[in-house]
Amino acid sequence: QVQLVESGGGLVQTGGSLRLSCAASGRTFNSYTMAWFRQAPGKEREFVAAINWSGGSTYYADSVQGRFIISRDNAKNTVYLQMNSLKPEDTAVYYCAARYGRATSRIGEYDYWGQGTQVTVSS
Repeated sequence: QVQLVESGGGLVQTGGSLRLSCAASGRTFNSYTMAWFRQAPGKEREFVAAINWSGGSTYYADSVQGRFIISRDNAKNTVYLQMNSLKPEDTAVYYCAARYGRATSRIGEYDYWGQGTQVTVSS
């Protein structure tokens, strides 16, 4: 069982930056692939980024490639999402997710989810 708690969301202007954190419980954090998803009002939840257990492989949605960076610190049981050059279309609730297996963008493949943190980008 893994419990995930996101933090770091907030209100930022276009072009600004935010760093989200996701703290995980459990002693097997370094066995899990971690990912970030987001859900804007009236839209389906979508994949943002994923990172494998070691941090050696990362994956991004085309919409955030080059602007967002996912990383993890296994000693702190924490995964991060550094978001730069933010746009109004990045406004959403951001969710952290975990799965025991290879990285994937498929929402249904993730077993554990956090409660989400709101990110609002003003124009």
